[in-house]
Amino acid sequence: QVQLVESGGGRVQAGGSLRLSCAASVPTVRNYVMGWFRQAPGKERDFVAAISWGDGSTYYADSVKGRFTISRDNSKNTVHLQMNSLKPEDTAVYYCAARQGWRVTAQSRYEYDYWGQGTQVTVSS
Repeated sequence: QVQLVESGGGRVQAGGSLRLSCAASVPTVRNYVMGWFRQAPGKERDFVAAISWGDGSTYYADSVKGRFTISRDNSKNTVHLQMNSLKPEDTAVYYCAARQGWRVTAQSRYEYDYWGQGTQVTVSS
């Protein structure tokens, strides 16, 4: 059974930074890709970034490229999302997700099998 627990959300002013974390409980973590998605009120759940546990390869949505960094801590089975230069349009509930396999370019929420409960990120102007 895969369990994902997010932490680190909050409120920040535009231009600020936040770091989200996702603690993953998976049987064989190296066979998984971990992703971050976000969902603003009334909108679809959109892909943000993904990382492969196996080789560390990463992939980003164009909207966050150069501002967000996804990383993994193998010793703690934890994935982080460092968010810099935050904008009001980054405001959303952020979800951690997991899927078996190696392909980090999967961007559809339907390609991910497991989800965390979500954490709110609010960026004020």
